[in-house]
Amino acid sequence: MPAIFIGHGNPMNAIQDTRFSREWEELTTALPKPRFILCISAHWETKGTKVTYSASPRTIHDFGGFPRELFEVEYPAPGSPTLADMVMAQYPDQVVQPDHCWGLDHGCWSVVRRIYPEAVIPVVQLSIDYNLSLKEHFKLAGSLVALREKGVLIIGSGNIVHNLRLAQWGSDQVYDWARDFDGTVRQRIEEHRFTDLLELDHIAGSSLAVPTPEHFIPILYTLALYKDEEIKFFNEGFELSTISMTSLVLKG
Repeated sequence: MPAIFIGHGNPMNAIQDTRFSREWEELTTALPKPRFILCISAHWETKGTKVTYSASPRTIHDFGGFPRELFEVEYPAPGSPTLADMVMAQYPDQVVQPDHCWGLDHGCWSVVRRIYPEAVIPVVQLSIDYNLSLKEHFKLAGSLVALREKGVLIIGSGNIVHNLRLAQWGSDQVYDWARDFDGTVRQRIEEHRFTDLLELDHIAGSSLAVPTPEHFIPILYTLALYKDEEIKFFNEGFELSTISMTSLVLKG
């Protein structure tokens, strides 16, 4: 299967017709149909790494201040203890533990419902351990590569640039530092210099572009799966002046 990183941005992309949501929908026909979906979302941080272990995960509305219509969205995709077991089997030292409480947060369902609206493909989430360094996340992610050969579509969902403190609602302006950082990250990826992204303090503008790491980490989970294949970028652009929507597909 391919592997994807998606800049999910504003939760309203889940229900509004935007240029970003339209490109998510185009993935429906561009991708082979997966057996399972494994999503690493910026919105599930835990102590230790967890994997959802529910046959019927709930739709989590983990945001505030949005229209009622968004809170009424349900994405009733099944979960998969089978896939959760497959994930845990990649880590014989029990690094990953099952979680029976979490469901599908908006970093996951806002994107997946546009690609697979029928909600019939089982979806499992893998959490982000907030105690791990970027290097440790990259190493952890690399162990998932075998799942691609077993029909698992792995999706990292976050944003390369994500600074809500400086966001400008209703503005088309993009800060220079945000555009420059996004461009530098893209260049590093095009040059296959993935490990350069594990030292963010060496990249100009990182303190503003990545004030906290949880939205950046999911792209590392995608890049760690690279297998000498085409890297295709899409949805290049910004929301709210400080949120990069840049996304990519690894496609052999």
